[in-house]
Amino acid sequence: MPNAVSVLLNALYSFVALFIVTKFLGKKQIAQLSFTDYVVGISIGSIAAEWSTDVVNPWYYYVIAIGFYFLISYLITILERTTLPLKRFLRGKPIIIISNGKIIYKQLKKSKLDVNDLISLCREKGIFNLSDVAFAIFETNGELSVLPVSEKKPTVVGDFNISVPKVSLQKFVINDGTVDKNYLNELGKDEKWLFENLNIKKKKDLKNILVAFYDSKTKKFDVHYKKQKQLDLGKGN
Repeated sequence: MPNAVSVLLNALYSFVALFIVTKFLGKKQIAQLSFTDYVVGISIGSIAAEWSTDVVNPWYYYVIAIGFYFLISYLITILERTTLPLKRFLRGKPIIIISNGKIIYKQLKKSKLDVNDLISLCREKGIFNLSDVAFAIFETNGELSVLPVSEKKPTVVGDFNISVPKVSLQKFVINDGTVDKNYLNELGKDEKWLFENLNIKKKKDLKNILVAFYDSKTKKFDVHYKKQKQLDLGKGN
């Protein structure tokens, strides 16, 4: 009987510990969990389960172990916010599987999907014909983002026999204070051009930019700041 009471108390303590850790780590849907979140979640859950039935080892052994995994997860979250390369390494990068209406086989294999999986994910987005897809991106959380061809967009432009411009993906030149040099190279531009057009005087000013998009057609920027400020952003040259 004493052991049964101990198990019940341990189960209660482990539940409270898990609740506190979860509150600190924040709310996330299952699909939003990164590899790190998944590993930490399994590990903490296993520790809590063993704690519930262990009537021999001191309770603080388990508190220390859970606290250690919580600390790892918390530190990784902070590092991901400040170090973009580390975030990409831990979470991976979105994979463009369909580009301009054509499946990129190499990218499909990289995503660990097959054609049937791709078709199924498209159907979940309400698209039953791959020819209706202009771009499809396999996100880091396992979701598929789909951009329909112009004629199949929700406005049903095709019904009016109107000529519409070819759809394209919006790309960012700055993401969380980090310049995307690969995209700058695609544009044939450099950081000097970027800084001039965004009125950036010093590199540390980049830290205030959450994300900045550039439309190569209109040659205009769409900038979102962490701390909002008014800037006169002209056209890019």
